[in-house]
Amino acid sequence: MIKSMTGYGRAQQLVDGYDILVELKAVNHRYFEFTARIPRAYGYLEEKLKSFLQKNVGRGKVEASVSIYAVDSADAQVELNRTLAKGYVDALREASEELGVKDDLTLSTVARFGDIFNVRKNMEDADEIWNRVLPVAEEALNGFLAMRENEGSQLKKDISSRLELILGMVAQVEERSPQTVAEYRQRLTQKMQEVLQDTAIDESRILTEAALYADRIAVDEETVRLRSHIKQIHEMMESEEAVGRKLDFIVQELNRETNTIGSKAQDLTIARLVVDMKAQIEKIREQVQNIE
Repeated sequence: MIKSMTGYGRAQQLVDGYDILVELKAVNHRYFEFTARIPRAYGYLEEKLKSFLQKNVGRGKVEASVSIYAVDSADAQVELNRTLAKGYVDALREASEELGVKDDLTLSTVARFGDIFNVRKNMEDADEIWNRVLPVAEEALNGFLAMRENEGSQLKKDISSRLELILGMVAQVEERSPQTVAEYRQRLTQKMQEVLQDTAIDESRILTEAALYADRIAVDEETVRLRSHIKQIHEMMESEEAVGRKLDFIVQELNRETNTIGSKAQDLTIARLVVDMKAQIEKIREQVQNIE
């Protein structure tokens, strides 16, 4: 089953006294790219989380956000950076004197400068913290993948319907192509009759010219390859692997074969069919850009 590269998942759990929140979101990207927003104290979780996600996500720009709050904060100590706090107080009072404004400095005013406080926590075991985060990350990942699979299912339906339209046009091209040869032969005969008038027409010459024309405009090979490529796309969309890049290549081949038909065609009906086929292929290409 194909998956979209767009996804979102969120999970929050209370694990061993820690309130843990994990959010995952992703958008299209050519390769796997990972960024994370994690509290500085738990920065070591970034590589662990990246490795965990990379096993389940083939492509996409994935952003993870992790919030960890110790509900029981008895192991935390809040320390005041006295030098910095005094610097703020001196600067504010100096500004009061220079600007001639009332000095209404209070403790609550100074407390607004959050960088004067340092929160020190007792050393936490990195593996224990990761083991608490992991089940939350797994739950978020499940929601994330479910959304990707659901969107992938919608992409598959849209692509499949467009492929059926293209197959219908290929059939019309195959039906129309022999008719263009017969029409060419008829036009050639009429022109020769007009030129030669009462002189006998060399039927063999007409057959030769018609054969050369038929060879020049023949699109049998292209239509066969188009059918083969469409079959490949259907098979790929049933695969459990990440097939986005492979699909992108096959869609380029669809476009190439269609262009060849267009360059060979000397018929208005086929030319119009080629334009319609290219329009559908372009829409498929846009959808494939969203597939993992």
